[in-house]
Amino acid sequence: MRVQKRQGSLCAEGSSVHPCAVVTNRTEEGLPLLQWHREQAGTVEHPHHVLKNELAAAALPSGKFGANAAWFRLHALTYNLLTALKRLTFPGDFATAQPKRLRFLLFNTVGKVVHHARRTLLRLTGAVQLALMHAVRQRIVQLAPA
Repeated sequence: MRVQKRQGSLCAEGSSVHPCAVVTNRTEEGLPLLQWHREQAGTVEHPHHVLKNELAAAALPSGKFGANAAWFRLHALTYNLLTALKRLTFPGDFATAQPKRLRFLLFNTVGKVVHHARRTLLRLTGAVQLALMHAVRQRIVQLAPA
């Protein structure tokens, strides 16, 4: 694709045409694909905000580049797994909940693991947490292959 600059060569580096390429595996024609690509501009800011501020990826553990790269990759994996868990299993408003809300409502829930009659049980104290855990568990069972 060649983009003709609106101001011509006024603020250019010597060329009035800017070459641009979009590489994709989508099978659409050119113009709808470019429009879709332009609509995606700016949508990467939300995952960066969640990674840095809610999953603590901004707090690097070391002064070594490799350790920090592994740290950030671990956070990116956590973000992807949490997003998949929310979209596939959580009901209603919880499917779009921020990690901070899930952490305080679900993951930091007070409970007790009880072993009784050859079974391991988790006893939760809150009714909301219990209902949500039950709904998520039912959805995971439905998604599991037979």
